[in-house]
Amino acid sequence: MKKIAIGIQDFKKLITDNYYYIDKTRIIYNLLISNNYYFLS
Repeated sequence: MKKIAIGIQDFKKLITDNYYYIDKTRIIYNLLISNNYYFLS
């Protein structure tokens, strides 16, 4: 069973220790071009 990676920033560790990896690049891009204000905590 795959684990959720919380606080792990090493891509090699994500792959070798069988963690989920979710690429959020598209989400961040959409936030930047939307011309709205967001509170990210």
